Amino acid sequence: QVRLVESGGDLVQPGGSLRLSCAASGFPFDYHAIGWFRQAPGKEREAVSCLSPSDDSTYYIDSLKARFNMSRDNAKDTAYLEMNSLKPEDTAAYYCAAAYYCSGYTSGMDYWGKGTMVTVSS
Repeated sequence: QVRLVESGGDLVQPGGSLRLSCAASGFPFDYHAIGWFRQAPGKEREAVSCLSPSDDSTYYIDSLKARFNMSRDNAKDTAYLEMNSLKPEDTAAYYCAAAYYCSGYTSGMDYWGKGTMVTVSS
């Protein structure tokens, strides 16, 4: 059974940092790209970034490239999204997704987690 489980979401003050984790099981993690998406309240889900199986990174929101960093540990079947200098506009549910290739479209990803909430507020 395919599973993606996000964790690490929390309430954080502006300027703070969080590291989200995405634990995968039930599919060959090494051969899959891991994408991160987010959905703010009342808005559509948007692509944040994606990390290919060969560790090539793509950021779909240019302004996040300087503050967010992706990584993966294939030995643990886990991917990470480190978020720094968080802003209130980063408040959203964050989802990880998997597919053989990176895609900035939700339809391009095959497997999804249920999300973890990040709230940036003072």
